[in-house]
Amino acid sequence: MSSRTTAIVILALLAAAAPLSAGSLKGTVKAPGGRGAAGAVVYVGQIPGKTFPPPAAHAKVDQKGMVFLPHVQAVLVGTTVDFLNSDPVLHNVFSPDKCAEKFNLGSWPQGQIRSYTFKQPCVATLLCNVHPEMEAFVVAVPTPYFAVTAKDGSYAIAELPDGAYTVKAWHPKLKEASRALTVTGATTADFELKK
Repeated sequence: MSSRTTAIVILALLAAAAPLSAGSLKGTVKAPGGRGAAGAVVYVGQIPGKTFPPPAAHAKVDQKGMVFLPHVQAVLVGTTVDFLNSDPVLHNVFSPDKCAEKFNLGSWPQGQIRSYTFKQPCVATLLCNVHPEMEAFVVAVPTPYFAVTAKDGSYAIAELPDGAYTVKAWHPKLKEASRALTVTGATTADFELKK
């Protein structure tokens, strides 16, 4: 085999082994008045014919300083979330939402963890029955393509294969928005949410 033929064969093998073209999606989620909406979840909705195995690693939500950290935690459906109590007082975690089976993990002391697996798409409100002022959210989405917006409302989703998708933006205090878009390489999509 000539060196030219060998090079062509190697290039063909590399091309066959290459993953689908991966793009990215970035942008800003804005609240009424044009300011950035922090703590919004931007995600790709269900992709027909595709399912995604949940990660082996657990997501984490801490209870520290009498607040849930983070305030909004996005996860892929099937992900287990560990709830840690870092405060020197008893805490509890429960959700009144049916999509989260109205779970109640009971109360536990500092340093201990209780866990719950989010089995279906869901926006689960997290509450503590010991401290009613505490509130947070776990948003379980159907694809691994999601991001939580930064303080300025910006987000970035990397390694999103090129294609046509329905992309949604959810925020705890604003109406959810949805739009169809095509991702080709680096793609930008901004959202403006309403009250």
